[in-house]
Amino acid sequence: MNITYLIKKDIEHTLIDIGYKNFCKPIIVSSKKTKLGHYQVNNLIKIANILKLDVYELAKKIILHIKKKNIYKKITFSQPGFINIFFCNHWISDQLETIFTSSRLGINRVVSKNIIIDYSSPNIAKEMHVGHLRSTIIGDVTVRALNFLGHNVIRANHIGDWGTQFGMLIAYLEKINVLKNYNLSLKELESYYCKAKKKYDIDKKFAEKSRKYVVKLQNGDQYCYSIWKKLVSITMLENYKIYNRLNVTLKKIHTIGESFYNTMLPDLITDLKNKKIAVQKNGVTIVFLKEFKNRLGQAMGVVIQKQDTGFLYSTIEIACLKYRYEKLCADRIIYYTDSRQSQHLIQAWTIAKKANYIPSHLLLEHHIFGMMLSKNKRPFKTRDGNNIKLKALLDEAIDRAINLIKKKKPHLPKKKLISLAEIIGISAVKYSDLSKNRNTNYVFNWDEMLSFEGNTAPYIQYAYTRISSIIKKSIIPIHQLKEKIILKKEIEITLAIKILEFEEIILLISQKGTPHILCKYLYQLATNFSHFYENCSILFSKKINTYKSRLKLSILTAKTLKKGLNILGIKIVKKM
Repeated sequence: MNITYLIKKDIEHTLIDIGYKNFCKPIIVSSKKTKLGHYQVNNLIKIANILKLDVYELAKKIILHIKKKNIYKKITFSQPGFINIFFCNHWISDQLETIFTSSRLGINRVVSKNIIIDYSSPNIAKEMHVGHLRSTIIGDVTVRALNFLGHNVIRANHIGDWGTQFGMLIAYLEKINVLKNYNLSLKELESYYCKAKKKYDIDKKFAEKSRKYVVKLQNGDQYCYSIWKKLVSITMLENYKIYNRLNVTLKKIHTIGESFYNTMLPDLITDLKNKKIAVQKNGVTIVFLKEFKNRLGQAMGVVIQKQDTGFLYSTIEIACLKYRYEKLCADRIIYYTDSRQSQHLIQAWTIAKKANYIPSHLLLEHHIFGMMLSKNKRPFKTRDGNNIKLKALLDEAIDRAINLIKKKKPHLPKKKLISLAEIIGISAVKYSDLSKNRNTNYVFNWDEMLSFEGNTAPYIQYAYTRISSIIKKSIIPIHQLKEKIILKKEIEITLAIKILEFEEIILLISQKGTPHILCKYLYQLATNFSHFYENCSILFSKKINTYKSRLKLSILTAKTLKKGLNILGIKIVKKM
């Protein structure tokens, strides 16, 4: 049930029916003060100005027309220009009944589209750090939301497994003679990478050798290929462990590295030259884009092949776009990377469109995100300035959760303690990140994220656990709850309407990739239930119909919280 959409369509149809065509779309919001209405039309003044009408006269016409519908209990006008709408209690009850008997909370599947979501994308030969967290978990929420709505979602973990760094690593590992050691850890590999990079920057002979190895690798040399394959395997095995801990749905089958597109690149270069899109200048193949200007105000040149015949990241991105449209039949592609990738992506999209590799109607979206900051509002790093490893962050979250649980339940068996701490600790980290607007930076705070108060994972998880406990204590089985929900108290109506808003929230996430609105919604839902629980007796209701009605409201709240947490990738617990 999408209530705001329902009201918006009723207003639009009303305006057309009374003779108006050219108007802006009504903006519908839920009222902050329920005494004024359940929902509010917020831009009536703008609509009136466009139609050249007095706002009060326009409001009277709309109210007179839509109040005939039996779903609305009361519609009023308030200054300076708002229409306030109350729904009939029986209509709300009917909608709740549909949700109660539905395995999908009344949300219908949409017409399926092929949607590719490009997210996580860790570096090879390096451990994942906190900078990878946002892309990984925000992207996964969008995957879950779109899947739930019925779309065919293709996860794309586009790893950087090709390029100069592999030439450096192969040359360095050969130099220190550790290539026969098949038990290299990722930590050791990252250490070797750092040393190789330093040597590459100061040793010209080593740099030349590294570049030769890169070209050999790109040309299919078996010796280089076998070493490269080993480096990728060591890295990704550790990354899949991180995904599993984070309850992220990325698996090996979703991982396609830059190397996958290598065989397509020579033909792509030839085609771009034949189409006069790319030109050769001083041995380098370049695409000049008039849409972008360099410092001199000239068309910016995007290099797609170097003098040594090596390819660049932009070349791979163009091939990737071509493949995703032609082979995967993408209708929409969403990228989760930070803002620094923005120009690179737009340039690749522009070249791909010029070459007719992708059509202009293909939806391409870059969902950027801000940074995780420390208390001094600087990038969240260790004292020596290095990036904090994601594994270390999750380990600390679990340790802190163990200490927190011990204070509340000192006699909990060790096995249960660790299991509960893993769920609470990791959920707290994830939820803390997801609850922030992805477009902004945010300050990381252990105390806030592990709190059982406020908009946190523990608060939502506890709310679900408490409702589950109430349902278990009920003397009436769920299948015997046949009567419709009775809504008498304002607090019951508020909770009921909040439950009905769930579909709208999921649709917004599917469109904008903004999980913070779902976090805010779940927090409001849990808070509304808390007020309902404090003011409305459930298990001790004197009237059996009231008992059943409030129990059904409780069950619906629990179902909605569970599904919402599932879409966020947050696990629930039976006891807290």
